[in-house]
Amino acid sequence: MIARLLAMAAALLAALSVTARAQDLLIQNVRLIDLSAESPQLSAPQSVLIRGDRIAAIAPVGAIPVPEGVTPIDGNGGYLLPGLTDMHVHVWDQASLGSYLAHGVTAIRNASGMPFHLDLAQRIEAGELAGPRLLTTGPILNSHGANEQLNHQFVTTSAEARAAVRWQHEAGFRHLKVYSNLTREAWAGVKAEAEALDMTIMGHTPEGIRAQGTPRDRPFDMAFTDLLDAGFVTIEHVESIVWHGLRNRHDPAAAHALAQRIAASGTPVDPTLVAFRNLLHVAETKGAYLRRPGTEWMNPMLVAQSQGEYDRWTNEAVEPNREAFAFYKQMTKMLSDAGVTLVDELELLVEAGLSPAQALRTATLNPAQVLGEDATRGRIAPGMIADMVLVNADPLEDFTALRSPVLVIAQGRPHDRAALDALLDEAARPDLARTQANVIAGLQAQGTDVSDLTGG
Repeated sequence: MIARLLAMAAALLAALSVTARAQDLLIQNVRLIDLSAESPQLSAPQSVLIRGDRIAAIAPVGAIPVPEGVTPIDGNGGYLLPGLTDMHVHVWDQASLGSYLAHGVTAIRNASGMPFHLDLAQRIEAGELAGPRLLTTGPILNSHGANEQLNHQFVTTSAEARAAVRWQHEAGFRHLKVYSNLTREAWAGVKAEAEALDMTIMGHTPEGIRAQGTPRDRPFDMAFTDLLDAGFVTIEHVESIVWHGLRNRHDPAAAHALAQRIAASGTPVDPTLVAFRNLLHVAETKGAYLRRPGTEWMNPMLVAQSQGEYDRWTNEAVEPNREAFAFYKQMTKMLSDAGVTLVDELELLVEAGLSPAQALRTATLNPAQVLGEDATRGRIAPGMIADMVLVNADPLEDFTALRSPVLVIAQGRPHDRAALDALLDEAARPDLARTQANVIAGLQAQGTDVSDLTGG
């Protein structure tokens, strides 16, 4: 297997430049994975012709002669699937963009935006910067409360909320993210202005400001079910759904009923199981998990901002959180069974009980449908955008194949294994000064006092 992978990589190295530039390609001898049918379909060996950023033709091997000016690539019987979409990321520096491509992710949705994210998106689109297609919300809209963070844009009244949404729209953002502390009045303002400006909303369902106490003994200001028909593009975090929708009760019958209600609303869910899983690992290892291989890709500013949370979880009780995580996986399976559209997470979704095909749909077809782009993305077919991942084993049988793609094509721009490894190396060297400058500029733009950060 190793020899075969090396042979494939060598062939690609000979065919492609390390730099990502649009070029016409003919990928030969690959098996296509079609996830659009109820049962996944695996094709006989095919050739795929790419012109610019589009798939021009698909035919059996040998049926498409190599046109003049087209670079042929021998896929050596590998498996070609649509590029993956990660619907919930937090980009702190441009260096991290390459790490997504290196793992087959050709599109990301940044869930806490600042003006520099808009610039990054434009540079990626123009081919000036290697990275996945970048969609971004504006700054997180929240009201003051226990879960507030420095980078949130705080609003309390309807007028403040509407003004904040207008500012985000004028800055160039078209997607909003809301957080759980939003007051009822602020939420009403956000929703009204978003509708007026045709902006989408994702995020936590607002709970509203509550008197001190937990959901077990004090009601939320806004009930979860009252928000299900509010037009969320996606609701984030299955643990937040359990917290808000079930008052943190791990009740399977109540969870089943809630899953049915979410399905009836037609609201997609982004479970983000990995977020809680990672925090659980921090507790299980007493913090050692934060020093595992791969953490070098974490931006130092993110680490610094999250240090208080990491310290808390280092000392968290393990068993209650293991039980909670087991219930979150159970709830995720209930959502899937009820027909709720899920996005993201793959291996953890399989662990929760979804089939590999169902899990792959959450990162390919489902995001395309949720974003209203299924006419051009999420499948490998003539006329579709050329976002594709080539791996050396069938991911329907072995998900680990997705961890090291042989080739990633993002909007027609090819990245061979050598190029992907170079991007990973860059991701491990984020520019802290650049990160700080971008964050401070973003906070200033949204009206946040940054004197504590700048020494002013």
